[in-house]
Amino acid sequence: MPTQPNFVTLKNTFVHLTFDCQGAMPKVIYYGAPLSEATTPEMLSVLNTRQEAKCAPVIEPPITLVPTHGEGWTGQPGLEVFGDSDQWSAGFTLVDVSQSANEVSFVGEDTHRGMRLTTRVSLDEGSTVAAFVSQIENIGATPLNLHYLNAASLPLPTTATKLKTFEGRWSAEFQTTDHDLFFGSYVRENRRGKTSHDTFPGLIAFPEGTGELTGECFGYHLGASANHRLRAELMADGRSYVQFGELLFPGEVTLQPGDSYTTPTLYTGYGKAGFSSLSQHFHQFIRRNILKHSATSKPRPVHYNTWEGIYFDHNEDELKALADKVAPLGIERFVLDDGWFKGRRNDKAGLGDWTVDETIYPAGLDGLIDHVTGLGMEFGIWFEPEMVNPDSDLYRAHPEWALQTENNPQVPFRNQYVLDLTNPEVVEYLYKVITDVLKAYPKISYIKWDMNRDVNHPGNLQGKPAMHGQMASLYRLIDRVKAAKPGIEIESCCSGGGRVDLGILPHTDRFWTSDSNDALDRLYIQRGCSYFFPSEVMGAHVGPRDCHITGRHMPIEMRAAVAMFGHMGIEMDPRELTEHESKTLSEAISLYKKYRHITHGGDLYRMDDDGLNVKFGYVSKDKNEGIFAYNSVTETLRTTPNRFYFAGLAAEKQYKLQRVWPTTLKEYSPSILQQTEGQVFSGEVLMQYGMQLPVLFPQTALVYTLTAV
Repeated sequence: MPTQPNFVTLKNTFVHLTFDCQGAMPKVIYYGAPLSEATTPEMLSVLNTRQEAKCAPVIEPPITLVPTHGEGWTGQPGLEVFGDSDQWSAGFTLVDVSQSANEVSFVGEDTHRGMRLTTRVSLDEGSTVAAFVSQIENIGATPLNLHYLNAASLPLPTTATKLKTFEGRWSAEFQTTDHDLFFGSYVRENRRGKTSHDTFPGLIAFPEGTGELTGECFGYHLGASANHRLRAELMADGRSYVQFGELLFPGEVTLQPGDSYTTPTLYTGYGKAGFSSLSQHFHQFIRRNILKHSATSKPRPVHYNTWEGIYFDHNEDELKALADKVAPLGIERFVLDDGWFKGRRNDKAGLGDWTVDETIYPAGLDGLIDHVTGLGMEFGIWFEPEMVNPDSDLYRAHPEWALQTENNPQVPFRNQYVLDLTNPEVVEYLYKVITDVLKAYPKISYIKWDMNRDVNHPGNLQGKPAMHGQMASLYRLIDRVKAAKPGIEIESCCSGGGRVDLGILPHTDRFWTSDSNDALDRLYIQRGCSYFFPSEVMGAHVGPRDCHITGRHMPIEMRAAVAMFGHMGIEMDPRELTEHESKTLSEAISLYKKYRHITHGGDLYRMDDDGLNVKFGYVSKDKNEGIFAYNSVTETLRTTPNRFYFAGLAAEKQYKLQRVWPTTLKEYSPSILQQTEGQVFSGEVLMQYGMQLPVLFPQTALVYTLTAV
């Protein structure tokens, strides 16, 4: 057997990641800022030495990439498996380490129990993001029943004593909460069959004192689009670690001899200058490795989505009138939402019957599509392929095609059931009906792909839990649809942000971030989402002046200011717009188009949350341009607000400061706004001294641009 290296280091200009391979299986001993050549892995190993403690193991079981019972590990095992003998107590020996460039593969075997364990790690060239994937293979003669395999277990630095976690609900996704890392385990488990609104598979670990622009932090996100488990544990011996993996139901994965199971990918990132620096690395990674087009190759077009404008009340003449109304505003893509297909007059019927409803569109969709595209807009359409209504021709013909468990009544949920994508007949049916629509209407260039309920009974025809196979089949189906219609873009929607993750994004093009178009809600939803995802994948629409979900009345200036910092669109009945609102909306769309090359290609800098407002900015890579937003949410208890400190600028450069939003602003008295307009300031003074903010009404946004002179 060839000799394995004692250490492996993956490194770039941003981060070093070092593995110690001296034990039975590898473990991470360093992940952080680059170290000089004067520091060797051997030094790290020596300084990591731990001793026998009182009433404790002489040799402490390590936090390997996949800690097991066989190693004597007493934390959460990274592998839970059983068979007809003692496979549950698997213990592996490293038999191969293969490294090429910034990728390494560690292979361990337990020949006694017939298992091979592989963990592959890759480090992105242009960011601190590393990707971890583990695989278990049955190399024995009898079946293995797999309960759990982590993508990786990774030690936390002892300085990382706090966690930033992500919670929420429908229409209030990505709410962040900071916790102390406590003695015991912080565990989140998701069994909803989708990434979920409430249990996003990510967290950030950081030392006390880290903020948006200062301090170290470590980010972790599992690219899993269904059930998952995450853990952050502080053990009695003082060590702490994080662990991420797919949550499997009992009996969901059985490995016959020769079979293997591969985990979703765990993505990790390191930031040395606050949470914003961590986000910049995740954004850079996604832009370089995941997205199909960039801010320069194809700017993100402004959407008009029909949902909150008409809901199910489809009428071709009215839809054409809507198109006539929105095109002059600067809309670039018109998306026909739910209600266009057979029997779909409400949410109680029709899902599964994906043919154009001839009672509404007797001549098909050609007239509407030609009208929309004739106005210079792209045309998109809504599908919810994974679902079926009991009141549908499809369900009446094939009730067995729905996921279900015998003798258990379906949990009522939006009048719909979930189709079983582990059944090849179901997949072939969906592929055919979707591509038939695309063939019949070749001008369709966009699909809003929705998924609107939990999976409460994920049993397939064999009576086995199906979510692992369901997600793999979904990815393949989306890829087949894309291959059948080259260039088509697909949005991942799941009652808003219920399926936002790096498992589905490689197969799609953007997310619908939330069903809430309330601008104040959206400030915090988009802020939370931005910790991992760049703004160009966050669908953000200007909704009706009276929000349909919260009932809150919001001025058009505020609604537009929030939407322009995502992938902008509008979602309302535009016939209700006043002349002032139409003019303002048109100006906002123009502003979005003018600066989307920065918001969709530059670096994000969030400012620390003071509970009163939301502040952030985007700066171009060359530091020559920036666009910053101050969003007043709650009025200060003092007579005047605090200063606004810009970030990310070049200290030595001179910048022209201009307020670009709103175009008109009624003030109580003359303020700094009149003094600074068009003036030139050094980057240094803008960042270190900051700008006094004016007295504003709550629910007011200011947007500034900076241009190097």
